[in-house]
Amino acid sequence: MTIDPYLLLKWIHVLSSTVLFGFGAGTAWYFWNAHLTREPVTIARVGRMVVKADWIFTGSSGVIQPISGIALAHQAGWSLAEPWLICTYCLYVLAFACWALVVWLQIKAQRLAQRAAAAGASLSADYQRTMRWWFLLGWPAFGGLLVVYWLMIAKPQF
Repeated sequence: MTIDPYLLLKWIHVLSSTVLFGFGAGTAWYFWNAHLTREPVTIARVGRMVVKADWIFTGSSGVIQPISGIALAHQAGWSLAEPWLICTYCLYVLAFACWALVVWLQIKAQRLAQRAAAAGASLSADYQRTMRWWFLLGWPAFGGLLVVYWLMIAKPQF
């Protein structure tokens, strides 16, 4: 049995995009719901798992995505300067930049919750600010990836 390199690459790209989007949405869901409990111990525990999952799954698939995407475009004969690809690059960079900040904010929020739990204190104003920024920065990452999905499927001619 011969494996078509293009189909293998496409499978890797689709699988990694599924992991990227699924884990990104999943970790956000769990961290937000932990936050809604207002319980520092819960937030600290869930935060540790969320940060680890983001690095392992979201981060690794986030690296695979542009590599496999550029390789796919090359194999398919697309110019890497196609307008829909340029839009994809820009949105992906935006989503990645927001994700990197979100992970940093998750780490900060998790540590602040850990400190509050250890002290038997409630969550600080710094924690609340951190979570507001975390929430706000998650939306451009999420929306940007939704548009990237559409661009990958539609390949519109501008």
